[in-house]
Amino acid sequence: MVNMELAFASAWRIRELVAARKVSPVELTEFFLRRIGELNPGLNAYLTVCGDQALAAARAAEAAALRGESLGPLHGVPVSIKDLETTRGIRTTDGSLAFREHIPADDSVVAERVRRAGAVILGKTNTPEFGLLGTTENRLGDACRNPWDPERTSGGSSGGAAVALAAGLCSLATGTDGGGSIRIPCSFCGVYGIKPTQGRVPRYSSIGRPAANLLSQPGPMARNVRDAALLLNVLAGYDRRDPTSLREPPPDFTAGLERGVRGLRVAWSRDLGYAAVDPEVAEVCSRAARWFEGLGCAVEEPKFALENPFPAFWTIFSATAYANYGYLMEEHAEELTPYAKMCLENGQRATGADYSRALRTVHVVQDQMRVLLEQYDLLLTPTMATVAFPVGKRPEVIGGQKVDPWWGFLPFTFPINMSGQPAANVPCGFSADGMPVGLHIVGRAGDEATVLRASAAFEAAYPWADHRPPVS
Repeated sequence: MVNMELAFASAWRIRELVAARKVSPVELTEFFLRRIGELNPGLNAYLTVCGDQALAAARAAEAAALRGESLGPLHGVPVSIKDLETTRGIRTTDGSLAFREHIPADDSVVAERVRRAGAVILGKTNTPEFGLLGTTENRLGDACRNPWDPERTSGGSSGGAAVALAAGLCSLATGTDGGGSIRIPCSFCGVYGIKPTQGRVPRYSSIGRPAANLLSQPGPMARNVRDAALLLNVLAGYDRRDPTSLREPPPDFTAGLERGVRGLRVAWSRDLGYAAVDPEVAEVCSRAARWFEGLGCAVEEPKFALENPFPAFWTIFSATAYANYGYLMEEHAEELTPYAKMCLENGQRATGADYSRALRTVHVVQDQMRVLLEQYDLLLTPTMATVAFPVGKRPEVIGGQKVDPWWGFLPFTFPINMSGQPAANVPCGFSADGMPVGLHIVGRAGDEATVLRASAAFEAAYPWADHRPPVS
């Protein structure tokens, strides 16, 4: 029987129930579609709900289970796909009016692998135009709303995915992260997400014009660590459509999650030596970092400081966006959002020399992170400099310091896109006004396993999955 608890049940548990024929994928899908119909109008987590396709997939999953066939690792599990991923036969907008009627003929690598694993795709989650913003607003409708307080932002650019998870509108979600786009909304909405090592999950989508990908990674978002590891198993692995994807076979990311973290050396940084941080957020995260001492880690606060790397990041990020979408400035200029135009215009202005200097900064950040993590197994920071703020009111002052309202609230995430390391957001507490706070766990390149293991150890010590937002 399908009941309310299944809205928040673990994906791995749902898969077990489907395999044991204790839960009907059809009834489960109908249940989630009803919840989406009730809650999505106020949250705008989904841009597209594909009810007919979802029910067809659920009927096929149910028939396979009844026949006793070999089942995929996500068989019958209701999943959302971020709307930056192309989906065969399902509208894919990239968060843009320019693509509001676009129905692709093929899947991205992520969508293809999710389908192959037996999941039921419920729909496409909200994203800012082309994923260019740390909040989720576009011209396709109202802003994506945080279920802990609908007057506040969900974060971005995987904002719809985080909201859908937090509100119980899917069991698993895919996101992408080119400057924090998985970790930002996960922190603001109180769910778990991991940006894998650069190249771990192939990045391929048929919208736009292909360009070099130095920053962005698809990855899993979930309400618990084991679910995220399960989805990462599905997503990871080489695909020649992304020539930068890692060729070595990925490990089983679900293995060893219960091993604990005793004996690990952990670095804690309140501000990476340059960031403005809200004092309350810093204190909540500092307490969370100290929890790792109780778990058997040696936690230290080394002298570590980045020189603000945002100018270099912005050059690469905007130049890549222009390479992908610059042609729309002539063909669809009137349909683009102001922030997309700003990003594309900055990318258009960037010279080869600008790009070369920015690449040098990338190499400097990579070297600094590599040296730090030769001494430590993990780096901990706040995930965000603030909790979720009101929609349309990006902070201009944080911790008494003036910041750029477009990026000042996310100083911890984008440097890790430059360094290419794996990094996760772990829910670690709440502000005095009841908004989620996230702890950032950063690992060595290629070592998602330790990030996941540390996340699971913290989850066991400080469980978060039973905290549900008011709008759920």
